[in-house]
Formats: sequence, C-alpha cells, structure tokens
Amino acid sequence: MKKIVDILKSQKDDKYKEFMSNLTPDLDKKCFIGVRTPELRKLARQMIKDGDDKKFLKELPHKYFEENQLHAFIISETKDFDKCMAQVEEFLPYVNNWATCDQMSPKVFKKQSDMLLPYLDKWMFSGETYKVRFAIGMYMQHFLGDKFDLIYMLRIADIKSDEYYINMEIAWYMATALYKQWDAAVKVLEERLMDKWVHNKTIQKARESYRITDERKEYLKSLKQ
Repeated sequence: MKKIVDILKSQKDDKYKEFMSNLTPDLDKKCFIGVRTPELRKLARQMIKDGDDKKFLKELPHKYFEENQLHAFIISETKDFDKCMAQVEEFLPYVNNWATCDQMSPKVFKKQSDMLLPYLDKWMFSGETYKVRFAIGMYMQHFLGDKFDLIYMLRIADIKSDEYYINMEIAWYMATALYKQWDAAVKVLEERLMDKWVHNKTIQKARESYRITDERKEYLKSLKQ
C-alpha cells in the first residue's frame, strides 16, 4: 500500500536506518527506511483502528523491513486464535530476519498456549530458519513456566543446524531455562546434549545474566567445552 510506505518514509531517521541495517546484516541496506519501533507500533495500532490492516496483510511479500515489522505488530494484536494463526502461517514464509521473527508475539497465544503446541512442532521441524526460530521463541515465552515439560526442552536441545540464527535462539532459550528451570537445563549441559558452539554460547549468555546466582555461574563455567 503506497499510502503506508509514504507514511513510513515521512518518519525516517537516517541514523536509525544505519543502526538497524548493521544489526540485520543479512538484509540489503536498501530494504531499510529507518523508522523507530515505537512509531511502527503506533502506526500498526492506527492501521487496525482505521481498517487498513486487512488489505496490508494480504500484500506479500513486502519490500521494506519496516513493512515486515508492521505486519508482525498487526498480527500480534489479533485477538481471535484461529484468525491469528492463519495470519502467522501466511506470513512466516516471508519472514526474512531475526528482528521481525522475534517481535511477532501474538498476545492471544499467551491466553491459549495449549492450542499452539501442534503448530510449534510443525515449525520446529520444518527446516526453515525463521519458522524454527519462531517456534523456539514461542516455547521460550509460553512453556518455561507452569506449562514446562522436559520433552519440549529435549526437542530443542536435539536440534542440529548450521544456521546462526537458529543456534543463537537455542542458546537464548537454554540460558533462559537455566534461570527458570535450572535442574532440567543444567542436566542438558552436564550430559552435553547440544552442539559444542550452542553449549558454550548458552553458558556465556547465562553467565551474563543478572538473574542467575554467582555460585551457579561458577558451576556453569566449569561445564564449558
């Protein structure tokens, strides 16, 4: 929608464009306009209010990074689970960067997380980088608390990939698990169930966390490969 792109271009910040393009090196710099996240969230809410979201969500693929961010933020506001899931399924094949993947966090998934599980397995074993990353992110958000099950953690620990953005997400998940589910997560490290790089990156991220005690950080250090 040209109207939306014109609005985005009217809010561009060249310094922020440079910053975001450096954070997302897999994308061509020409894909960036340079609009800050709070402005994108504000525009997404306005599009929903005005009814512009429906047409926008159908216009795939998008040209600009910021359009993909808008798409993710609009989906995140969808209140009906089935409708939201249809939108996610339609959009995931076009997600081409870690930021859009991570910032798509539908609120309805928190309320109805049990309905999410069959989709997570499908995405996680799809072999597609950002479907896998999104699935791991959803496990991290919704299944490391009261709904934790060791089988979820073991599935994630068992993933073997050459993709940097998948391996980083596994490490992030496991580092978070070391805070929320220490007994289970530390056993994964003790038994060396993950690839060496992911194993060591998990320890690094956990030792950088303020949520893990110094005593546990020292023990994690001893597990480094």
